[in-house]
Amino acid sequence: MNPLVTTGLEAHRGTTALSVNLNKVALLRNTRSIGIPSVTRAATIALEAGAHGITVHPRPDQRHIRAHDVVELAELLQAWPGREYNIEGNPFHNLMDEVRGLVRRGLPVHQVTFVPDSVEQSTSDHGWRFPDDAQRLAPLVAEALGLGLRVSLFMDPVPAQMAAARALGAQRVELYTEHYASTHGTPEGGAVLGGYVAAAQAALAAGLELNAGHDLNRANLTDFLRAVPGVLEVSIGHALIADALELGLAETVRDYLRCIHAAGAPT
Repeated sequence: MNPLVTTGLEAHRGTTALSVNLNKVALLRNTRSIGIPSVTRAATIALEAGAHGITVHPRPDQRHIRAHDVVELAELLQAWPGREYNIEGNPFHNLMDEVRGLVRRGLPVHQVTFVPDSVEQSTSDHGWRFPDDAQRLAPLVAEALGLGLRVSLFMDPVPAQMAAARALGAQRVELYTEHYASTHGTPEGGAVLGGYVAAAQAALAAGLELNAGHDLNRANLTDFLRAVPGVLEVSIGHALIADALELGLAETVRDYLRCIHAAGAPT
């Protein structure tokens, strides 16, 4: 790491962490066979600009992140102590194979986020539902915990579901924020945001820690973090990479960090 480049962590310790999802970088690379843009180079730029972590969501069809990316990013993160590697996906597809491989090799992976997406989905569109999913999830949550990993479950903002997620052994939930994003700035938005506040309060009361993600962007992130208590991490990919086409990746990461910092600033 270039010592002249600030890590960005100093000004943001104690606030929400930003994990940059690199799926869309891999998607663009996969349209050709010449290896550009480089996923590991994008990760390096994001980390140098102050991102607190990297997220990937490998899918069985390898439409974007591929198995070698998962390993190469883990190898890269060995040189970035204090930054986190979050691997998300459906634990009934290929996710656990990827995770087991990293653990066997002694490579870093800090958090697994279990997401109930189907093979056909273009993106995640709902969270786990309890008690329906509890029995089949339980052994995989236990396995991940046994590997020494933090387990987060991708959840809709339903307060009544939070205690069940904690009972299963999850340490965190990631609130699925698409409904918030789609209603932000509309007459409906205040009531929708109130539902996320209630879900967050229920999660915290159940002993869970809190992440959030999906369609968060520079226009809506600060408002979300100001309203919703206890969000430790946001993972952002599509909007962040789209913004990077205009601003450049490093400046985009810094701008998202400014949005996070603004959420804790006096209004």
